[in-house]
Amino acid sequence: MSNSLATRTVAGGRARQKVMSWLGLHAIAVALAIAFIGPIVFILLTSLMSDQQALTKNLWPTSWHWENFGAVFVQAPLLQYFFNSVLYAGLATILMLISSVPVAYALSRLKWRGRNMMFYLVIVAMMLPPQVVAVPMYVLWAKAGLTGTLWPLILPNLVGDAFSIFLIRQFLITIPQSYSDSARLDGASEFKTLFLVILPMAKPGIAAAALFSFLNAWNDYFGPLLYAGENPSNWTLSLGLASFRGVHQVQWNLTMAATVLVMAPIILLFFFAQKQFIEGIKFSGVKG
Repeated sequence: MSNSLATRTVAGGRARQKVMSWLGLHAIAVALAIAFIGPIVFILLTSLMSDQQALTKNLWPTSWHWENFGAVFVQAPLLQYFFNSVLYAGLATILMLISSVPVAYALSRLKWRGRNMMFYLVIVAMMLPPQVVAVPMYVLWAKAGLTGTLWPLILPNLVGDAFSIFLIRQFLITIPQSYSDSARLDGASEFKTLFLVILPMAKPGIAAAALFSFLNAWNDYFGPLLYAGENPSNWTLSLGLASFRGVHQVQWNLTMAATVLVMAPIILLFFFAQKQFIEGIKFSGVKG
């Protein structure tokens, strides 16, 4: 019995030592994970509280109010906001890919005079805050009669997005030039080389750029507020969340429930696309 007890004691000591060693090696990662997950857990728990308990010192729900998730659809037309967000983010991403991929291909795979200068202009465009050109752009779209809609936010993607061009270009550089040369020797045009040879190998980089574009449009608040703020029928989810905050009272449990519903599609999208996203980001910085 004593030998068995000693053996279990030694095994338990080794297990605790391994746990402490693991925590020592990953302390920073664990702390960052807690800092990231903590607010999400707080939002989820608050969304299941009563209005009287929300934002009190009692952080655990005394009673579970799952009906809060149904109540948000009564208080605001979330389905309409969801459709508008999907329309805005989806069309913006599609148009971005149609316009940005050929530009990134030309900047990475073709040799032509002024290519480096054009790439520098792309980098400069990345540094330009959108608020700088907000006034002249609003005047332009107002004269076109498109204010009050989401089209002023969707149509500019037809001329490309600087960050997406940069990201896809960096990924395309990592693909050996021999693939393009072989396709040209077989008589393929540049369009065939792009669509049949390069694009299938560039899926991770393109997926990463598409995910960034979709997330940027989904979370955009300034753009929809500027162009569609006067027309509630064209509000996105980011604007719709603001409708849960009244002038004199805020129902924080419903606000948090709506926040959970807004975050859920993005979280699911990231989990399904994280492999392509991480791979695209990893290889986009290999070469300069």
